[in-house]
Amino acid sequence: MSLFVNKVFLSKEKELKNYINNFDSLGKLFGDGKRNTIKLFDLEDKIVNIKSFKIPHLINKIAYKYFRKSKARRSFEYANMLIDKGIGTPEPIAYFENYNFIGIKESYYISQHLECDLTFRELVEKPDYPNHTIILRQFTQFTFDLHEKGIEFLDHSSGNTLIKKVSENQYQFFLVDLNRMNFHQTMGFDLRMKNFGRLTPKEEMIAIMSNEYSKLYTSQNEKDVFEKMLYFTNQFQEELFRKRQLKKKLKFWKK
Repeated sequence: MSLFVNKVFLSKEKELKNYINNFDSLGKLFGDGKRNTIKLFDLEDKIVNIKSFKIPHLINKIAYKYFRKSKARRSFEYANMLIDKGIGTPEPIAYFENYNFIGIKESYYISQHLECDLTFRELVEKPDYPNHTIILRQFTQFTFDLHEKGIEFLDHSSGNTLIKKVSENQYQFFLVDLNRMNFHQTMGFDLRMKNFGRLTPKEEMIAIMSNEYSKLYTSQNEKDVFEKMLYFTNQFQEELFRKRQLKKKLKFWKK
């Protein structure tokens, strides 16, 4: 097993190794664990979040050993890049990789666990959530900042932004699930708008986000921003529907 520990946490390497070696029996399960398993552990005055990535299929086992960085390593490196660029994300602590002669077996990403007040999903599911419009506009400002810094967060979906209330009308935003990102010198209009496509199918939310984004991205008017944002949202929803229908058919034939 190879490991890389953030220099700030080098004195905790022994404890971190113990958590990984006893991951199945220690820690508190966080989330449903359907795809990847996340557990929480106490590390002195901090709670750490350890994400165990699902063991990949044979081709990816080989790819992650010889051709691509593992999801755990990418998560760790991207977290550090985000922090360097002034973007919120839980503090990266370490990543672990375990290989055999074929390829990667297990990989783990460790970060500080961040207690949040809500995620973007609550804004989608609860239109009467307190300060709904204020949060949505500040989230749009946050996303604009990502784009200005050339950050394309490929998993920019409703569950992957943690939101903390810091004062009566002020919120902070933190990205999680970081292993899929692209970094650009600049981001064009279509790429920016496509990055909103996974967030919400609700036109009233898209209208607020497009209004706020057009105030910041002045080379496009509000109508064009709304129409393009809605176009990529509908495109994603159609793809999602087709995938769900295909899964239903596959499940039927398996029966």
